[in-house]
Amino acid sequence: MRVVALHRDALAVTSRMWQTNAVLLRGSHEEGEAEAMLVDSPYFPDELDALPALAQQSGFAVKALLATHADFDHVLGRLAFPELALGVADTTAERLRDEPGALQRELRDADAEHYVVRERPLGLGAVQELPVPGRLVLGREELELHPATGHTGDGMAILAAHAGVLVCGDYLSDVEVPTISPGGSLDAYRATLARLAPLVERAEGTVPGHGSPLDRERALRVLDEDVDYLDALERGEEQPPLPPGRDSRRQRAIHAENLERLASGGR
Repeated sequence: MRVVALHRDALAVTSRMWQTNAVLLRGSHEEGEAEAMLVDSPYFPDELDALPALAQQSGFAVKALLATHADFDHVLGRLAFPELALGVADTTAERLRDEPGALQRELRDADAEHYVVRERPLGLGAVQELPVPGRLVLGREELELHPATGHTGDGMAILAAHAGVLVCGDYLSDVEVPTISPGGSLDAYRATLARLAPLVERAEGTVPGHGSPLDRERALRVLDEDVDYLDALERGEEQPPLPPGRDSRRQRAIHAENLERLASGGR
């Protein structure tokens, strides 16, 4: 697990699995601890076990959990902080209601594939539904919540303006091409990228769901690359040029899956 300080009130925590990012956000403060929250989660049990001590030692008093969307690798925060409720966008709450038990099944399958043993199963407990677009108070600050659908049919991006950090879920990755998952769509993905562009401009750093935290210039470049990729996907190109650092066998396989989903109505 890698930890990078993006701001005195923002830490990016990157799992060794899939370069999955979680972010510790704290309300601005003068001294001592200030109210904080964990957005998304790392994957492995030892990483989750280490989070409470990491947060405490860094002066982040975690009082809330957020998940950008309901993919299983983003909702494991309660395995680190079981006493806290999980805050999600209204679209994510609807997905959870419509797909009972899906996250637990997907997590069990991933754990079995990677020989991961957990002491306890994932329980979502109390889920706090948040209106998106909207705002959320964190200490003396406000977080902006923005819709982010397209990768899936649910989701939100979180802008912590006081820390200059945008947490955008599974968008703007420097290691993955845009992925149209079940429930997502090309048109919604395009709309989310258009919505993210001015937020990236307002942030010093952007943290994608997977990959490296990006400075503003790099995040805008990734966004442009993603728009170009979606254009090629819409044209049905079977072998489009993929962005540098993302032209791998795995990303080619994701592109083939995107083409198949588009052909079956994932517009």
